[in-house]
Amino acid sequence: MIDSAQRAAVEKFRRLHDAGCFVLPNPWDAGTAVYLHRLGFEALATTSAGVAFSRGVSDATPALPLDDMLAHLSEIVRATPLPVNADFQSGYADEPEDVATNVALCVATGVAGLSIEDNTGRAHAPLYEKELAIERIRAARAAIDASGIPVVLTGRCEAWLVDAPNSLGVALERLVAYAEAGADCLYAPGVRDPVEIAEIVGAVAPKPVNVLVSKSNHELSVSRLRDLGVRRVSVGSALACVAWGAFIRTAREIAENGSFSGFADAVPFAEINDAFRKAD
Repeated sequence: MIDSAQRAAVEKFRRLHDAGCFVLPNPWDAGTAVYLHRLGFEALATTSAGVAFSRGVSDATPALPLDDMLAHLSEIVRATPLPVNADFQSGYADEPEDVATNVALCVATGVAGLSIEDNTGRAHAPLYEKELAIERIRAARAAIDASGIPVVLTGRCEAWLVDAPNSLGVALERLVAYAEAGADCLYAPGVRDPVEIAEIVGAVAPKPVNVLVSKSNHELSVSRLRDLGVRRVSVGSALACVAWGAFIRTAREIAENGSFSGFADAVPFAEINDAFRKAD
């Protein structure tokens, strides 16, 4: 991506965070990115789980190495002119200086934003120690500033996803610290209770908050989240899981019953083909 195009995408992405509430859907390949663009979404985010599943591996950092993820990010950025936020997991490193190095590589793919999470991926210590987690966000901020391209940095607290005791307390303490360390947007995937969502919004205000909507909290709507003060809504792996659900049910019906009845719900070939022909 040329620098001017990336800068324009970053400016648009930042404007989207300034007011209101927007949905940031998560494609997992160029085709899904193009289709989401055609539906009118104003920005996109990658999903580490979605791309991992498409490669036949689990959603774990070692299963999809840094170079593969950087190539995937470049593919999604090239697919549409929309701003793209990178699900950059833990920054593919533990130490702050290594996070900074990798964040610089991520920015170079043309993304308009990226997130850094505090999940270590280790069962015995699932969250980075608080001070180290803060330093990692600070290092990511420094790397972005050094690039000269002000991509949006999202600080993620994974307390709910790792079942941390007192998830709300842990998230509030860490997200406030991440905001102070330079995160532009704050995100605690897994929070479902509207009261807790509102508390997070208030704690880090005026900085924007991202809320993940998935199967466990699908009853939340954009209007409800907007009323709670949420500025950004992402869906993580949910769209990919919906697609996998249809595939698995239909494939099982064929394998187990010899029935092709699942094909009745298929989107017509021509509809999909025409969508991509118009995008050529």
